[in-house]
Amino acid sequence: MPQAVQPPQRNIGLFASDGEHHVAQDTLLAITLAVGAIALVLAQWRGLHVPATWAGLIGIVTGAWGQMISVTTRERFLMLLGLGAAGLGFFLAMARGGFTL
Repeated sequence: MPQAVQPPQRNIGLFASDGEHHVAQDTLLAITLAVGAIALVLAQWRGLHVPATWAGLIGIVTGAWGQMISVTTRERFLMLLGLGAAGLGFFLAMARGGFTL
């Protein structure tokens, strides 16, 4: 029984708290956080409302899909932060003109 001799290893990974690899969830998480931050930053300027709207919409879609397939609490928490940034950027950009040129 080698497991009785060795102490259990605690997983201190950033995304997977269950010790498994979640490649699809981590990819969606990274995309959601990045695109959400881009949407939030671009929404601050009136002339950039079209790319901010698209970035926000992409962030909302990827974040919603990531929430549906997420496994760990860490993934859900960070996904929610990205979703919030994407949603706020999307709605600010929509208030400034949205998809219209």
